[in-house]
Amino acid sequence: MIPLSLLDLAFVTTGTPPSAALRNSIDLARHADRLGYRRYWIAEHHNLPSVAIAAPDILIGQIAAVTQNIRVGSGGVMLPNHAPLVVAERFRTLEALFPGRIDLGIGRAPGTDGVTAVALRRRQDRRDGDDFLERLQELVLWETGGWPANHPFGNVVAMPSDAHLPPLYLLGSSDYSAELAARIGMGFAFAHHFATYDAVAAMRSYRDKFQPSGWRERPLAILAIAAVCADTEAESERLASSMDLNWLRRSYGEYHVLPSPEEAAAYPYAEADRVRMRKSRERLFVGTPDMIEARLMPLVEATQADEVMITSAIYDHAARKRSYELIAGHFMAGARVATSA
Repeated sequence: MIPLSLLDLAFVTTGTPPSAALRNSIDLARHADRLGYRRYWIAEHHNLPSVAIAAPDILIGQIAAVTQNIRVGSGGVMLPNHAPLVVAERFRTLEALFPGRIDLGIGRAPGTDGVTAVALRRRQDRRDGDDFLERLQELVLWETGGWPANHPFGNVVAMPSDAHLPPLYLLGSSDYSAELAARIGMGFAFAHHFATYDAVAAMRSYRDKFQPSGWRERPLAILAIAAVCADTEAESERLASSMDLNWLRRSYGEYHVLPSPEEAAAYPYAEADRVRMRKSRERLFVGTPDMIEARLMPLVEATQADEVMITSAIYDHAARKRSYELIAGHFMAGARVATSA
């Protein structure tokens, strides 16, 4: 069956403050490691009430220290927010401490609103326009050392000097990152859980246009989805109501902590709200393991995904763990997945 991985946003709920959400992430990572998930990726967000993770590299180190087999990485580090040398040194440090178990997923968006993005970068040398490609090139050069002659950075060594960057992946929700990842020969992860762009088109474009590089000889395409799984359909629908209301509010520009199923059940939905929710459900896999498989596998086959990465915004931490447990038991049949990059 398809290898499974986990994308964690450390969801803040009406009953779980941010600090507790971070501790839940460490507990969930241990759980995923025991279940045989391949990767545990952490997303960077800022000034978003429902997401506690603002410093993914710190949490990656904490998780890698308490797990044994699972690869731990960023899904991703938002490169516009950071000096490339800082990213290079932090992830070389992680790779030195946990060799062969770290991934570096890179995002092009800031992971926040415009004002917060300015606050994150205001002490950097700001450039007008989108400088993602320039930052990505610089990150690569800190690894390869291929600076032009007489470049002032040529004498700067990214530390620890005897460690290398972990495998790199570009994250995307359109064809832009797919084609860029293919052209420079990196891994690619597509964010089906919030993308409006067609996953099949993006992922097949990546595979068709992939050019082998010093990073990868063969393409590796990850399909990231949102899923809610439970022992019964009724329970899965109850749990998914938290995501339904959360997405509805975000579609109106309202950002709150993740609501409980009880709050979702009591919400005074208008008919227009229900239309929006039905549309958002096209990107959400809800049900028992058999029901999720019936919807998911055709998409996996169409996208030719090498791996499925699951995020689950479930209010109750125990129910979230149970969801991942049910999916793992169904798709992996209890077999531990190898931790190759």
